[in-house]
Amino acid sequence: MIVFDLRCAKDHVFEAWFPDSKTFDRQAKKKQVVCPICGDTRVEKALMAPNISTGRKKDAEKEQAQAAKVMRALSEIRRQVEDNCDYVGPQFAEEARKIHHGETEERGIYGEATKEESKELADEGIEVGVIPWVPRADN
Repeated sequence: MIVFDLRCAKDHVFEAWFPDSKTFDRQAKKKQVVCPICGDTRVEKALMAPNISTGRKKDAEKEQAQAAKVMRALSEIRRQVEDNCDYVGPQFAEEARKIHHGETEERGIYGEATKEESKELADEGIEVGVIPWVPRADN
């Protein structure tokens, strides 16, 4: 695993873990890396201070354990969403509006929405959120 400092187009800086640098490049190109602050998918690597080994193996092990814990928590969130909500794919914004206006049954849904669609939903008073969607452990 490798951690990168990332920066979105709105200058939000955050960390993300990837199996390797190529995985980040591939996911960023497909717009699968999302800023957890604003949902922007225009993300690039930020300048990072070099990680100079100080012989503190325990610190590194602690950080790795912490990262693994976060990944397990995100995997559990994904499992909960998949088990308890309906996948509506790219029709997310349309379906969210139907639920909000009482045109269809109220239920939890998940899917894909553009940044513009998410902003429009929020402007209409429809609450939505962006969840960091980690790959399944069995992939």
